[in-house]
Amino acid sequence: MKTNDFDYTLPKEFIAQTPIEPRDHSRLLVLNRKGGSITHRHFYDINDYLLPGDVMVFNDSRVIPARIKGKRVGSGGVVEILLLRRLEDKVWEALVKPAKHLTVNSEVEISSNDSAGTPIIARITAVHVEGIRTIRFSGEAGLLSAGEMPLPPYIHTHLENPERYQTVYARVLGSAAAPTAGLHFTPALITKIQNKGVRCLFTTLHVGLDTFRPVTEDDPLKHTIYREYGIVERDVAEELTDARREGRRIICVGTTSVRLIEQAAFNSDIDEVKPFRGWVSLFILPGHRFRMVDAMVTNFHLPRSTLLMLVTAFAGKDLIDKAYKEAIAQKYRFYSFGDAMLVL
Repeated sequence: MKTNDFDYTLPKEFIAQTPIEPRDHSRLLVLNRKGGSITHRHFYDINDYLLPGDVMVFNDSRVIPARIKGKRVGSGGVVEILLLRRLEDKVWEALVKPAKHLTVNSEVEISSNDSAGTPIIARITAVHVEGIRTIRFSGEAGLLSAGEMPLPPYIHTHLENPERYQTVYARVLGSAAAPTAGLHFTPALITKIQNKGVRCLFTTLHVGLDTFRPVTEDDPLKHTIYREYGIVERDVAEELTDARREGRRIICVGTTSVRLIEQAAFNSDIDEVKPFRGWVSLFILPGHRFRMVDAMVTNFHLPRSTLLMLVTAFAGKDLIDKAYKEAIAQKYRFYSFGDAMLVL
């Protein structure tokens, strides 16, 4: 297995720059793992593939306005900080630009939007691999209100409504990027799904750096996946375990939900999901035994990404290659604001 096994060529015009309106009018490629068939539908048709008793697992993490601009103390140079995850009170991991001169003890002044208008001082306390910094802020009041939505680097069109980069059920602040498979759902569609007898459960996984970062090692086993913080509450874990024992399907909305519940079940010999609160570091590659996932809703992912490796592990390389070639031939829209795939 090599990283270039997960590479493909995508015409730039297929990278979606704006979201479809309404949300559930995106296209849906339905991939059947048993027969290898491909069906072309729209996302609002997804209920046709669901059964009473199915369980759908959603990620309710909410994207924080994590792109923050400031000035370097001393030189006055413009600095951009991208918050990745909160480690403790006033302490975050982040990416910075320009990175070259922002070393340990460098300070950045940020204009605060709090009532007092007191500037926030960001001091770099550590520099890690992949350019990540640990930053201690003098205060957090007004920090996020000073930030902007961190759209992916391949989106170059201004987003008029920042809420379109949030799922309609986003609740828990903490992500640096949206769990994009969930962007296709509307409140009405979720109600329709529930009325069919499908249980909708909500977990939390704060999406981090790996969403945008391709694997650079030739051998993906040498790649260190970026940890993301996740939560599976006890009642959700119990419902998932009951569904598995009763033979009811568990359908994950997005690769983030897949990683989280597979992590929560990883150390179990009886395919049981346990309550979980901690760092998710599970790297799912071909050969992984899926303990809890029977189907997944997912978008079309970047070449050489850990997300493409995950869906390949689930459906098999031949089927994923076939699906992606078909999606390109049918001019599907790719990546965060693109169309969706249901893998059954």
